[in-house]
Amino acid sequence: MGGDALMPTFTHLNEKNEVHMVDVTAKPDVSREAEARGRIYLRDTTLKAIAEGTVVKGNVLATAQVAGTMAVKQTWAIIPMCHPIPVGAVTVSFEQTKEYIEISCRVKTFGKTGIEMEALTGVSVALLTIWDMVKSAEKDENGQYPVTRIEGIHVVEKLKGE
Repeated sequence: MGGDALMPTFTHLNEKNEVHMVDVTAKPDVSREAEARGRIYLRDTTLKAIAEGTVVKGNVLATAQVAGTMAVKQTWAIIPMCHPIPVGAVTVSFEQTKEYIEISCRVKTFGKTGIEMEALTGVSVALLTIWDMVKSAEKDENGQYPVTRIEGIHVVEKLKGE
């Protein structure tokens, strides 16, 4: 099952091409850290309401921060081949502009595998939480979302100790 430059190795497939959870029991525990980011584009009036704290459903960013943190801790339960790993720290932060809110989710662990899937899950759920909290303000007269969109979810950095 080894890969080369032309044929990548897919570790979640065994020699029979069956999906399985990768066995990490023999791997040493090391420090691991990852950061993921993504953006949600919203109407300017919605962004203003979030900044002023006047959204009817409550504090949007505080709720998204909690949701992102909870999602990180449950990644193993929603992505089938993810291992449950000890989460040492989660930081969910926001940068708001006149067009969008960018969310960063940084996660740390000390273990045998992981942490980028947890960071991606955290940022994704935080973005979805914002959408859910402001969807009534984002819909047009036909119930559509002409401005609202989530983009650019990606791993910014992954660090692995020795």
